[in-house]
Amino acid sequence: MKQTNVGGSRRKMMNALAIAVLVIIFIGYMFPFLMVVINSLKQKRDIIKSPFSWLFTIKGLSFDNFVKAFVQMDFLNAFKNSLLVTVSATVLVTLLAAMLAYYIVRNKNKISDFTFALMVASMIIPFQAIMIPLVSIYGGTLHVLEHRLTLIFMHTGFSMAMSVFMFHGFIKGNIPIALEEASCIDGCSHAQTFFLIVFPLLKPIISTMVILNSLAFWNDFLLPSLVLSKKELLTLPLSTYSFYGTYSADYGTIMAGLLLCVIPILILYVVLQKQIIGGVVAGAVK
Repeated sequence: MKQTNVGGSRRKMMNALAIAVLVIIFIGYMFPFLMVVINSLKQKRDIIKSPFSWLFTIKGLSFDNFVKAFVQMDFLNAFKNSLLVTVSATVLVTLLAAMLAYYIVRNKNKISDFTFALMVASMIIPFQAIMIPLVSIYGGTLHVLEHRLTLIFMHTGFSMAMSVFMFHGFIKGNIPIALEEASCIDGCSHAQTFFLIVFPLLKPIISTMVILNSLAFWNDFLLPSLVLSKKELLTLPLSTYSFYGTYSADYGTIMAGLLLCVIPILILYVVLQKQIIGGVVAGAVK
């Protein structure tokens, strides 16, 4: 009995210690975001004087920063641009990556193997290594910058490798070929088999890739800054740059603008979180 009690007490102590460590890590991880929320509700003088103070220790709490940010960054137009680019690129990369991954999995030949190896190898190349030639070719030679379609095309291309890799693993481990053989016996073409049989079964990994790609496209600053410069074409991350002056910055408005950019993608994550977890778990188990 004493051995059991000692072992049980030790286990409880270890569990309590693990929980305490996790809580500390969580607080450390969320502290910057919490500071953004708090300082977005402060006036500029309070942020400069005491940026780490809590709301109940200051006076002049207001939502003026959000109103100012909404107007100054032309939120509705920037939101429209971000939404158009994000939705279009996400739909394209999801559809094209699923189709290519399906072809690679079901057609074992040198071309498919080489294509898959080439796409996996391209994942190790950092974007910063090719951004100068990219701007030189698309801007100086082809003159196709300053277009949302160009940004959508680039987002789709740069996200294909990772998306194909994820879809490839899911299809190979979770989609039985017997279903496709049965559909062929029933008279379905290859296109009908993919869109009517295989594609609906990809819902977990589609949800996962939608949220990952949407986050990447929505929050991306570097690539849109290379492609777009006209005010009417700016996405939300680019529009927040208007709050920075040459010699000063309105930090309260900046933080309010950042929160306005984050809210839509948080809503998307809340809507799809069950499918995201299901897709990750399904891939991990297989």
